[in-house]
Amino acid sequence: MTSDPGSERPSDGERGDDQAPVDPGVDIPSRSDRIETRARRWDVLVAIAIGGVLGSEARYGISVALPHPADAMPWATFLINVSGCALMGVLMVTITELTTPHRLVRPLLGVGVLGGYTTFSTYSVDINQMLAVDRPGLALIYVVITPLAALAAVWLGANATRLLASHLLDRRECSDDSS
Repeated sequence: MTSDPGSERPSDGERGDDQAPVDPGVDIPSRSDRIETRARRWDVLVAIAIGGVLGSEARYGISVALPHPADAMPWATFLINVSGCALMGVLMVTITELTTPHRLVRPLLGVGVLGGYTTFSTYSVDINQMLAVDRPGLALIYVVITPLAALAAVWLGANATRLLASHLLDRRECSDDSS
């Protein structure tokens, strides 16, 4: 691929100084990098698959433990999605700000476990079921509170992780100073 005159996208192997990759796992600028990525792709897929099985099993267990009729609030789905979003906040701060993890940690835990665990497709099915049994008010409440609670959970998970990490680092520095 080559750049057209005036195009903002650089050709393969070129990178404008003002352009940084959004995600180093996705930004593959040169042909040789793409070939290397194809050779290593299988382990990422295996990590995602293993994580997906674990996350899906956890979700299934919670849905069995907290069943609901079609005309009631789907607390299991709500709990799963909100807790999964909180865990995503914890994970992303941990792997992007606090540690330098193995390259398979994000695919395993983020895409696999938490992707398999959270279930926004079931959220949509739950809304349709509430509407089918003539519960539009409950469906509307659920439509509004789930994404708001999920966003709040990501924010809380991320900020609680930062706060805890800061507190632990402060304690470590204090104990190092007293030695």
